[in-house]
Amino acid sequence: MANFAKSNVPRFSVDVYQNEYLPEGGGEVDAIVTVTAAGGGTVGDAVPAPARPAAPPSAAVAVMVDCSGSMDYPPAKMRGARDATAAAIDTLRDGTRFAVIAGTHVAQEVYPGGGRLAVADATTRGQARQALRRLSAGGGTAIGTWLRLADRLLSAADVTLRHGILLTDGRNEHESPEDLRATLDACAGRFTCDARGVGTDWDVKEVTGIASALLGTADIVADPGRLAADFTRMMETAMSKEVADVALRVWTPAGAALRFVKQVAPSVEDLTGRRTEAGPRTGDYPTGSWGDESRDYHLCVTVPPAGLGQEMLAARVSLVVPQPDGTAQNLGAQGLVRAVWTDDLAASTAMSPQVAHYTGQAELAQAIQQGIDLRKAGDFDGATAKLGRAVQLANASGNADTAKLLAKVVDVVDAATGTVRLKTRVTEADEMTLETRSTKTVRVKK
Repeated sequence: MANFAKSNVPRFSVDVYQNEYLPEGGGEVDAIVTVTAAGGGTVGDAVPAPARPAAPPSAAVAVMVDCSGSMDYPPAKMRGARDATAAAIDTLRDGTRFAVIAGTHVAQEVYPGGGRLAVADATTRGQARQALRRLSAGGGTAIGTWLRLADRLLSAADVTLRHGILLTDGRNEHESPEDLRATLDACAGRFTCDARGVGTDWDVKEVTGIASALLGTADIVADPGRLAADFTRMMETAMSKEVADVALRVWTPAGAALRFVKQVAPSVEDLTGRRTEAGPRTGDYPTGSWGDESRDYHLCVTVPPAGLGQEMLAARVSLVVPQPDGTAQNLGAQGLVRAVWTDDLAASTAMSPQVAHYTGQAELAQAIQQGIDLRKAGDFDGATAKLGRAVQLANASGNADTAKLLAKVVDVVDAATGTVRLKTRVTEADEMTLETRSTKTVRVKK
């Protein structure tokens, strides 16, 4: 009998959208898996009732503020960073552990110091705001040192959720890309991190790479005056998370193999290379922390061809939270991906609307990134072709936000056919915004 209990832990559900029909000899199955977490309520027997406290989950947050010399040019950046960090601290839930780190070519504790985390309340918030007044610009940029200090502070806290917010205005010039990559590998799975670039002198691929590795979000805040509002939203989202370290567990039968697993909404993120083995023909793919939200994943499975009329289970998808002892807490939701062989041509050639939509969204993100790279390299014909294709895909899928960003980089002659002309004058902020937000997707139109 199921063990049900009331809790603020969200109830997870899994829905699978696919065309399960394959032609004779066919061996590739695509499916969109929608995972939804709905707040509180009754959860099944996989989650023991005593493990679900009624209070919000414990959390620890580290805010990493770029204090390199360039943050004083213009001075509004440093002022904006102080105001934004103060706004983030004001948004913390009472009882949340937190720390502020000043990042240059080294990382320094700003508050509370001594290798500790403060506990958020009216007193510590006030003390932290006072400490922020001491933030000043000077020195270089070595982001890996900031992340390693954040990891040390966060890992010392006995909490459920660990999260970082990182702000930078420049390139990571005082450590090698290899050092930063090693740091990201070391921190992956230990805490999540949102990354923001302020101004236009930072490297998009660097900042988005940090957020991707640590399962957070990335964005540009070109105007320092908008930092406080952005930090408030980020912290509100962090405080809404209720379950940490959720993994998508995928089982495939003998002879089958996963070609890829990608998150496709709310943004495109390839999880294929992040698989950890979890038993015979079973792998876990990290998805980070969850609150009340829904995300979509694209699974592509190769299966051994079978005879007409036969069917098989191509994959089984569930949700788990890995435990320190090597076991996993099952979150009680499951979805099945099927394969059925048929000689009905109409059935086997039909494409699931969800699969078609997200295949286009993934192509859209890739076309934008390739188009911008080609434009920077001086290949204007190639850039025009790629960005024209992006306009066409954005128009077809109803991705209005991306279409607006593209219109700041190209003049759209005909969106339906993707006929565009490169603009002769494009601000750096507009180009960086398009590149940074290129992976954001929209759901399938109803």
